[in-house]
Amino acid sequence: MMLKEFKDFIMRPGLIDIGVGLVMAAALGAVITALVDNVLMPIVGLIFGEPSFDSVLAFNTAADGTGGIRIGSFITALITFLMIGAAVFFFIIKPYKAVMAKVEGPAEEAAPEPDPEDVVLLREIRDALNRS
Repeated sequence: MMLKEFKDFIMRPGLIDIGVGLVMAAALGAVITALVDNVLMPIVGLIFGEPSFDSVLAFNTAADGTGGIRIGSFITALITFLMIGAAVFFFIIKPYKAVMAKVEGPAEEAAPEPDPEDVVLLREIRDALNRS
C-alpha cells in the first residue's frame, strides 16, 4: 500500500517537469556565474581598480584589514543573482510569452455579460409605462 502511494507520487508527470527544470536552472546558474566572474567582474575591476568586491569590508575595526563585515562578498553574490534573474527574464520568460502569444493568436474580446434579471425587469416596466 505504502509502496503504491510512493510509486504514484514519483510517477506524476509534473514531478518529471520540475526535475528537468531544476537541472536546467542549475546549469543556467553555472553559466551566469561564469559570465559574472569572467566577463562582468573584470569590467568592474577596470572601473573600480579591483576585479571583485570580495575584499570590501564594512565596519573594519582591525588595523590589518581582517576584521569587519565582508559586505563585498554579498555585493558580488547580489550581482550574480541579478544577472541570473535578468537572464531568466530576457532569455526564457520573454521568448516564452512571445511564442505563446503567437500560438494562442490574437485575444478575442469577451462577449458582454447579459444584464441581471432586475435590470431586464426594470426595462420592461419602463417600456410598458412609455407605451401607456
